[in-house]
Amino acid sequence: MQHFEATFDSLYQYEEPQWIKDGKFGIWAHWGPQSVPMFGDWYARNMYIQGTPQYEYHIRHYGHPSKFGYKDICDLWKAEKFDPASLMDKYVKAGAKYFVAQASHHDHFFTYNSQVNAMNSVNVGPHRDILLDWKKEADRHGLPFGISEHLGASFTWWRVNKGADKTGPYAGVPYDGNDPAYRHFYHDNASLGTENPENIFPWYTTDPAFQDYWVRAVKEMIDHVKPDLLYTDGALPFCQTREPVQRPVNPEEHKPGLEVVAHLYNTSIDRYGENRAVYLQKDVREEIARVGTLDVEKSQLPGIAPRLWHTDTCIGNWFYDVHHPYKSPEQIVEMLVDIISKNGVMLLNVLQRPDGTIDEDADWILEELSRWFAVCGEAVYGTRPWHTFSEGETRVKIQGFTEDKTNWTPSDFRFVQKNGTVYAFMLGIQPGQVAAIRSFSDRKVSSARLLGAGEVPFRQEFGLLTVKLPEQLPVKAANALAITLE
Repeated sequence: MQHFEATFDSLYQYEEPQWIKDGKFGIWAHWGPQSVPMFGDWYARNMYIQGTPQYEYHIRHYGHPSKFGYKDICDLWKAEKFDPASLMDKYVKAGAKYFVAQASHHDHFFTYNSQVNAMNSVNVGPHRDILLDWKKEADRHGLPFGISEHLGASFTWWRVNKGADKTGPYAGVPYDGNDPAYRHFYHDNASLGTENPENIFPWYTTDPAFQDYWVRAVKEMIDHVKPDLLYTDGALPFCQTREPVQRPVNPEEHKPGLEVVAHLYNTSIDRYGENRAVYLQKDVREEIARVGTLDVEKSQLPGIAPRLWHTDTCIGNWFYDVHHPYKSPEQIVEMLVDIISKNGVMLLNVLQRPDGTIDEDADWILEELSRWFAVCGEAVYGTRPWHTFSEGETRVKIQGFTEDKTNWTPSDFRFVQKNGTVYAFMLGIQPGQVAAIRSFSDRKVSSARLLGAGEVPFRQEFGLLTVKLPEQLPVKAANALAITLE
């Protein structure tokens, strides 16, 4: 196969590989030093913003960030009970058909043996190559292996480490991000200033030295593990808009991103003889999204999309957080079936403690997912959207990163199809009720089967398909009917 060039026209030849179109569900290890305080996402940033809950926790638990900074948090990440083999066994049993590991978050700490960044998991903290450990276990199960890079936004995201308290006993004392000995790790970004620290924009920098560094670093990640998927936390670098907007695309600002995406695909071609790699980014403009697959973070699309799309979400917070509740297994499977009915794929972050273990609640969620997939996996893997994705008035709330539990009714269904069978997920049905479906009014139904239970009695008259359900349903949520049409 001919290699890709680092241009939009060349990368528009990208097609999603079969594994992600069929797999539908993956698990993500969004895990690194920011799990150490067990205080959730963006700790490395908020510990340098006076008045935030994470700052207040930091000064009382570790000390002031002029004395005990994020570099010192990294030293505390030991991953001493990290057992990737047992975790991957759990993830595969829980239905995962691909796996993604974090290579670097905005904190600029690399979870592999990097030659371009000394602050990595081999030199500091665990003293092991976390990415290679994960990849070995994904390969053992034959899972496509992906990596996530959140590095692109790091230069501006982390400008706050150059600040100082405005009040209190340490007023005016510079945080450790000003230490010249750690200038590379904390970035040479003092010129950005530290005013209005709550402002996270611009997401990307125009600094040419950092952009060059990003290219070298992400190419190194790709060369290190030869991933089947690369996730960028943001738009295709280095888009200079606050939010993706409908404006002409400037190819010049995307040159670094195009170079990396071409390298990802060409590495896959060299390995397999064809491109089996997926690139995920978050710019919704078609001119950008076509170089890979659109990712919609912690949200969804409103209906069936013509091209496959991807969403990433988590069971709780992004990093381990003792304050944050978890989603129920029922909500997770309801989200999944709604997503796949719209031509989507879902990646679920399962939280790990700093020592590498998962807690009892996460383990229980995985067990519940394994029970559900054992019954309903037939209606997930290898399916494609039907001519309509839904029946019923209830819709998942789409508003920013909101993921409230949806209050379904017995009239709510989600549909997919495979090999001549239409699968109808029942989202509000209770045991013993009758499922009444109007979407088959123009087709004659020849059989109806409840996954996990077998054939069920049905009637089709006056444009309505009615199916009598047993007094005990096979799974707790999103039971599925397999409907064969004549």
